[in-house]
Amino acid sequence: MKVIVDLCVVPLGVGVHLAPYVAACEKVLTEAGLKIQLHPNGTAIEGDWGPVFAAIEACHQAVHAMGCARVYSSVRINSRTDKDQSLEDKVASVLALL
Repeated sequence: MKVIVDLCVVPLGVGVHLAPYVAACEKVLTEAGLKIQLHPNGTAIEGDWGPVFAAIEACHQAVHAMGCARVYSSVRINSRTDKDQSLEDKVASVLALL
């Protein structure tokens, strides 16, 4: 099943500078071959269910490997069966109304 996911990974107990952890997750997602779009509060991910959630697990593993003992993530999942929709399609449908 194809999904579009909004992911926000938050390492706890590491201070306020989170860019190195975000960059580590972006690298994991890119290496997984997923279509991603970084935004100020997370990352939009497009792909099949299994690879997307395997990559989210790999993001947690990468952040833990950086010495972070606790990682909190929020995940919003969008799936459709009536049509195939991309990240760009979702944005374009709103921009067309502006």
